[in-house]
Amino acid sequence: MKMMPSAKLRRCLLFLLLSAASLAARAALTIEIVGSGATQYPIAIVPFRAEAGLSQQITPVVAADLARSGLFRLVDAGGVNPPPYEPQDVNYPTWRARGAEAVVIGAVSQLSDGRYDVRFRLMDAVKQVQLAGYVYVARNDNLRLAAHKIADLIYEKLTGDQGVFATRITYVVKRGNRYELQVADADGYGAQTILASNEPIISPAWSPDGLQLAYVSFERKKPVVYVQSLTTGARRAVANFSGSNSAPAWSPDGRQLAVTLTKDGGSQIYLINADGSGLTRLTNSSAIDTEPHFSPDGRQLLFTSDRGGGPQIYRVAVSGGPPERLTFEGSYNTTPRYSPDGKSFTFIQRNGARFNVAVQDFATRQVQVLTDGGADESPSFAPNGRMILYATEVRGRGILSAVSSDGRVKQSLIADAGDVREPAWGPLSK
Repeated sequence: MKMMPSAKLRRCLLFLLLSAASLAARAALTIEIVGSGATQYPIAIVPFRAEAGLSQQITPVVAADLARSGLFRLVDAGGVNPPPYEPQDVNYPTWRARGAEAVVIGAVSQLSDGRYDVRFRLMDAVKQVQLAGYVYVARNDNLRLAAHKIADLIYEKLTGDQGVFATRITYVVKRGNRYELQVADADGYGAQTILASNEPIISPAWSPDGLQLAYVSFERKKPVVYVQSLTTGARRAVANFSGSNSAPAWSPDGRQLAVTLTKDGGSQIYLINADGSGLTRLTNSSAIDTEPHFSPDGRQLLFTSDRGGGPQIYRVAVSGGPPERLTFEGSYNTTPRYSPDGKSFTFIQRNGARFNVAVQDFATRQVQVLTDGGADESPSFAPNGRMILYATEVRGRGILSAVSSDGRVKQSLIADAGDVREPAWGPLSK
């Protein structure tokens, strides 16, 4: 296969054999923040009333969410006596003297049915007005989710963008000969094993509603595309044709998948219904066409092809027609993924011997390289388009990292041991 002269190219294009670490039940990934936004909003988060005895306190989760975004500077909220829990209790000059421009206050109370009433208010310390407030009713096992949703509302009110703290990520991990498809909260907590196998599992992709995963499993000694429910665990093989079945990508309406098949002798892109029916061939070339990804409106696909001599990124209408080449900088560009707003796409670009995450604007065709590592793979946009999750290597060990779409904020998501690969960021929670 002329497109794959090395093991690295093979991993990036078709049969990316994943390595990953087995993750702990709660803090599966430890997040280290490197860099920050051009400006950081100073915010104080007062410890919520009556949270001390909870199995999961609210304040630390909200604070950690906002801090790791790189867009907020946490102002010390300790030593204010009495601490404010209601708007009338907020002494604005005190908070302004500490440098805070916003103050978060809240309280937790247990209801008669055992659930918890979790309420918060976001106060503007400069204008001395309330900016937002909400009440969540949560079970004991949902307190962390309630905290993420509070952070999302604060983030949205102060930045204008949707928060993604209440979303989930998926990735594949490996310990010894055991491969596990994992799902965790966006901050690495609550990891659950969706599928375990002694054969590789690759290319997980979220359904638009966040209730299913498509992925490739080698359990039948060949790559087969499966779709699995995250609520029931039920799964079905949707692409099990002769040869290779790989690289599933969901259409925005969840009705179809784009897949890469070699059933007709070459690596080409097909469309198939989510139940495995209605197979239609989309690309027709003698080249390797792979790694499809739908545009947000469902009308086009990005994909990787070596039809020009080396791997580059192309765009084709779902209705058919001649593909358009999009990348021209460098001899190696792969793994394209549309931004949620459809205005740009992220991909992996080779610079010399280094593989980095880049973004390209559709209108200007300007390319920006966002990372400076050497072995980056599998970029995936957050559903608000502000961060890109990807896999990389540090001292020969696979880890997950994230970088903001402007390159200013960087995070490393490090497991206790082993390698972590092939991430995908899930959709916004419903």
